[in-house]
Amino acid sequence: MIIEFGHFALILALLVAAAQTIIPAWGAAKRDPRLMAFGEPAAVSQVVLILIAFLALMYAYVVSDFSVANVAANSHSSKPLIYRISGVWGNHEGSMLLWVLILAIFGAAVALFGNNLPAALRANVLSVQSSIALAFLLFILITSNPFERLDPAPLDGRGLNPILQDPALAFHPPFLYMGYVGFSLAFSFAVAALIEGRTDAAWARWVRPWTLLAWMCLTIGIAMGSWWAYYELGWGGWWFWDPVENASFMPWLAGTALLHSALVMEKREALKVWTILLAILTFSLSLMGTFLVRSGVLSSVHAFAVDPGRGVFVLSIMLLFTGGGLALFAYRARDLAQGGIFSPISREGALVLNNVLLTTGCVTVLVGTLYPLALESLTGAKISVGAPYFNMTFVPLMFPLLLAVPLGPLLAWKRADLAAAMQRLIAAGVLALLVMVIAFAVTERGPWLAPFGFAIGVWVMAGALSETAFRIKLGQAPLSESWRRLTNLPRASVGTTLAHFGVGLMVCGIVGTSAYKSEEILLMRPGETKAIAGYELVFRGAAPSKGPNYTEIVGVFDVTRNGNPVTRLEPAKRIYDAPPQPTSEAGIYASWGGDLYAVLGDQQGDGGFAVRLYFHPLVRFIWIGALIMFFGGAISLSDRRLRVGAPQKRSTRAPIGVPAE
Repeated sequence: MIIEFGHFALILALLVAAAQTIIPAWGAAKRDPRLMAFGEPAAVSQVVLILIAFLALMYAYVVSDFSVANVAANSHSSKPLIYRISGVWGNHEGSMLLWVLILAIFGAAVALFGNNLPAALRANVLSVQSSIALAFLLFILITSNPFERLDPAPLDGRGLNPILQDPALAFHPPFLYMGYVGFSLAFSFAVAALIEGRTDAAWARWVRPWTLLAWMCLTIGIAMGSWWAYYELGWGGWWFWDPVENASFMPWLAGTALLHSALVMEKREALKVWTILLAILTFSLSLMGTFLVRSGVLSSVHAFAVDPGRGVFVLSIMLLFTGGGLALFAYRARDLAQGGIFSPISREGALVLNNVLLTTGCVTVLVGTLYPLALESLTGAKISVGAPYFNMTFVPLMFPLLLAVPLGPLLAWKRADLAAAMQRLIAAGVLALLVMVIAFAVTERGPWLAPFGFAIGVWVMAGALSETAFRIKLGQAPLSESWRRLTNLPRASVGTTLAHFGVGLMVCGIVGTSAYKSEEILLMRPGETKAIAGYELVFRGAAPSKGPNYTEIVGVFDVTRNGNPVTRLEPAKRIYDAPPQPTSEAGIYASWGGDLYAVLGDQQGDGGFAVRLYFHPLVRFIWIGALIMFFGGAISLSDRRLRVGAPQKRSTRAPIGVPAE
């Protein structure tokens, strides 16, 4: 009965979404306050109904109700509770239900906390947001119903894909979907602004916090996925330029550009057309990622294997909203004034450069991702576009972007003095140069561009700190005065400093592990020793073990350095009970200098085992940098200016003797 109740709630949510799509928009067009106000309770009702449906499906997973086809296909009675719960979104149908739940939550958030929005704008935002939910609710109920029953019900389920039975995968998809779906609000605000003809600084102030929240979630979601792939897949890497990885990276690039463009629009009422267009394109890239993952056109460990019919439905949704948004943009663009004029050497100019490089980088990733698919569909030829292409096209675009990052916050609005800004960065430049010289001196082998990469990472980090030091007059005023200034800095400024510092730290991690990693692939017998990156590993052998829903062979490596014990690594090869699929569990010793990484391969006829050993210098800096970026965004989001919205412009002063309304 609970399952049927959840199904019925999902149908009711569809009806509420249809009403919310039509009535508030009609009210905004007629300027009827009662009709416009309908969107708020409708948005709350919609999220409650979808939450009931989601909890009903989760209940079926927790109690292992194998009469539900979705549970039977993706769960097993022997699975630990955490993986029965995460199994709800570890499949196509359940993940789409989570997708539309998050979509409804964002809409309800605008209804509950958007009191500072003009009534007509809020009504149109809620209407557009609900139209997206309506499309995906139709998609779920028509092609991907998670509540279908089986008769007779099987005694047990087939189980969740073993590589998804991992704690990181319990949190990675929800954060990723919050990023994908969060950009839907930027889209809804953009379409509502085009309908209303309202594109001013206040609009940019309203849209920024929602865009920032989506960017934060997508940042941490991508980082968690990278971390999971690093330690779970046993391949020793952190990024593969997989098409599905790219599908999440492209909205992140466009969303980063949107954040900076909205800042220019808020402060200077410039870049209006570009900001609206970016809001539409960012969510369109999110929809494209959804299509790539669920259409069956990609073969990836990240992709859901679904039939092409579902892909056509998602493609239709993508074309409807992308095409509709761009058509409305084209119709209204001529009415959008560009706003303030500024010099190329200004903070606006730096942010425009940021946008140009980010969007160009996004286009290079888009071409590399879609070209093999287009070629195969037209000619039948199968090719792969891998790291060499992206390293030659995307990476060079990031160098000038990173060089410009510390300069932007130090430049004045409208017109700036570049020489004065550079003077404030002398200490950062000297430190970066010193790091580059040390890197050249310490490393005995190439690649010779790596020290420049380290210098750029340090330049970004030191530049972020220099900007804060300048603002608090560090070294120019008493420490008590500097501390007072630091505590009084706007939180958005502190968050920006942290986010930029995180970017620099991530760059150092990427350069370190890409340029100086060590790798050994060999056959090891019990008692044999192998040295790598200053460590000595003694293979003690392997023994069988039993887990809650798997059996495994666990290898034991004693690790020493200069004769002193360091740790014991225990990589394993697992075979899960349901489905009976092998996985590799890496043994990793983490340190600030880098990760020692061991993978146990197949046993050979002479009693030895195939072993892969890696050392990844500074690899942890990648995920620490992403975490700092996330917290930087959170601190910025807590800034009261972003929470209360933009103040209304004062009305024109009334003539003398006439009272103002």
